[in-house]
Amino acid sequence: MDGETIDFFARPLGLEAEVSAITEEAMAGRLDFFTALIARAKLLKGLDVTAAKAICLSLPMMPGAKETVTGLKERGYRVICFSGGFRQATEPACLKLGIDADFANFLYADANDKLTGEVGGEMMYGNAKGDMIVRLQHLMGIGREDTLVVGDGANDLSMFAHADTRVAFNARPILREAATHCVDVKDLREILKIV
Repeated sequence: MDGETIDFFARPLGLEAEVSAITEEAMAGRLDFFTALIARAKLLKGLDVTAAKAICLSLPMMPGAKETVTGLKERGYRVICFSGGFRQATEPACLKLGIDADFANFLYADANDKLTGEVGGEMMYGNAKGDMIVRLQHLMGIGREDTLVVGDGANDLSMFAHADTRVAFNARPILREAATHCVDVKDLREILKIV
């Protein structure tokens, strides 16, 4: 997606600036990811589930997303989405783009279909992506030499530790330092030039 899903959720509540500021602190590595996720999810309390679904279905895709997924799969890659965001957004995006699987968090709703401000899921901690990529490597029988990772913030560092090809995509300085390649234009097709 072109942007942070949680920032789009905050917009109808009039909290976009507040949520975006917390997001930036976490992505830059100045705030623990778990702490930032919990704080931002609390701010979404009361958002209608129908409104959240509509936002998820209209999220802008990063330029070249579809072509990049197709190109990677043509080269024999399995494409998996790890997101510190939410399955409410990653699931429809993965269906649209042809991504093989997604791992993300969940925003909980109450009986009145309002978000409760609570969050759970697979990607809640700063080391979650690294933990998940190691488990998938074991499951798929591949090593770090056959693993390509792409990220933009501090919460991607843990997965960068387990891949030989590490792409910092329009990334914060903390991630650029750990990358083997940096893409500084907003076009995912640049990744196809690396592989």
